[in-house]
Amino acid sequence: MKLTAALPAESAPAATGTPPSVRWVLAGLSLSMLMASLGTSIANVGLPTLAAAFDATFQQVQWIVLAYLLAITTLIVSVGRLGDLVGRRRLLLAGIALFTAASVLCSAATGLWLLIAARAVQGLGAAIMMSLTMAFVGETVPKAKTGSAMGLLGTMSAVGTALGPTLGGFLIAGFGWPALFLVNLPLGVVTLFLAWRFLPADNVAPCAARAAFDITGTVLLALTLAAYALAMTLGRGNFGPLNAGLLITSLVGLGLFVFVESRAASPLVPMTLFHDPQLSAAFAMSALVTTVMMATLVVGPFYLSGALALDAARVGLVLSVGPIVAALTGVPAGRIVDRFGAQRMSIAGLIAMIAGAVVLPLLPAAFGIPGYLGPLVFITAGYALFQAANNTAVMTGIHPEQRGVISGLLNLSRNLGLITGASVMGAVFAFASNAAEVTVAHAEAVAIGMRVTFAVAAALIVLALIIAAFSALRSLPDQPARA
Repeated sequence: MKLTAALPAESAPAATGTPPSVRWVLAGLSLSMLMASLGTSIANVGLPTLAAAFDATFQQVQWIVLAYLLAITTLIVSVGRLGDLVGRRRLLLAGIALFTAASVLCSAATGLWLLIAARAVQGLGAAIMMSLTMAFVGETVPKAKTGSAMGLLGTMSAVGTALGPTLGGFLIAGFGWPALFLVNLPLGVVTLFLAWRFLPADNVAPCAARAAFDITGTVLLALTLAAYALAMTLGRGNFGPLNAGLLITSLVGLGLFVFVESRAASPLVPMTLFHDPQLSAAFAMSALVTTVMMATLVVGPFYLSGALALDAARVGLVLSVGPIVAALTGVPAGRIVDRFGAQRMSIAGLIAMIAGAVVLPLLPAAFGIPGYLGPLVFITAGYALFQAANNTAVMTGIHPEQRGVISGLLNLSRNLGLITGASVMGAVFAFASNAAEVTVAHAEAVAIGMRVTFAVAAALIVLALIIAAFSALRSLPDQPARA
């Protein structure tokens, strides 16, 4: 699959922008992704300690996590576009410095709301890092190695997410809760040096010739995404009037955003991007697949404890297998994509995920924990392959001036899938279990909920597979010309 994104594509990184060592570039980009992903998960394990330290309720300390995620979700597209306009190198350097400084501020916070505000600033830095690391792959890595680079970034994201709870527990036990955030200081200094030393210089138009940044579109998109994210996360699983109002607000905001962008002289997100059906398909598939992946994290603990009667320690051990598999398969998946092509491997990854989702609720009844782990490995490895292929397909066929905004949109589709999966798939599981409280439901009710949830999950991946197949068919007439 080759995406044009409404502008002619660049075939290879510009010679003048090639850094002295691609490996050092990838080291800096990988650390950026690692820190941003680590920031997502490391604070969760410290919430009980933070609640005690600040004499706060659980609902209040949840904002330590929520502020970070909201900042990333609402701003990741905007910072990607800003990088396209002012220069990705200078903005990435600013993002790493901002993330590092905000981490230090988090560690020194004397009050809960100061900590929450610092976490929001940290989330802004993370949004810049997540968006621009993927954009830099197309600028610095040879096209034939793009899949491997995307697989490496996927591995670092999985490592950061998986490492967070374990590292966080160790830091709290040994040094107290400020160490949760102060650990980013040495990482940030090393990452900032690598990015400053090895990333290629920016090649942007002079200020007079540069397109204006779309402030109106930025504000509208941020408010729309914030409303949607809050609608999906507030209420701890209960969808009440506030959630409904926020969801309606997000739909109205989306309509206004499309209206404004279609008439803007220099839009934040050019609507012409979505005229490319392959690009739109890539975004839709990313959202669907990550919705399913979130289901394994949200529903899995209830099934393992309620149906398989595992204690908390063994539940944590089983759940750690998923991130470990993602970390181990990321780089090999990228190499497979480079060898066999992004389009084929997207479909292969989706088929593996369907197979795993279909048998996941069935095998544990006969084989116990091994019956759960086998399908989980299939789902996770399939996801790693799909992500490497989908990201490669998107980022190798676009105009260099649009790398930042498209990378932001790709990351946004993933984040929206995670948010939706946590809410919607959790609701499906609770409804199918037919229990007032899932935590005390009978084993059979939990098993039924699991079967229904993963039937829905399999259907979502089948939908993604259909989208991939249609996208492949539409690209067939172009193949002779590209050869």
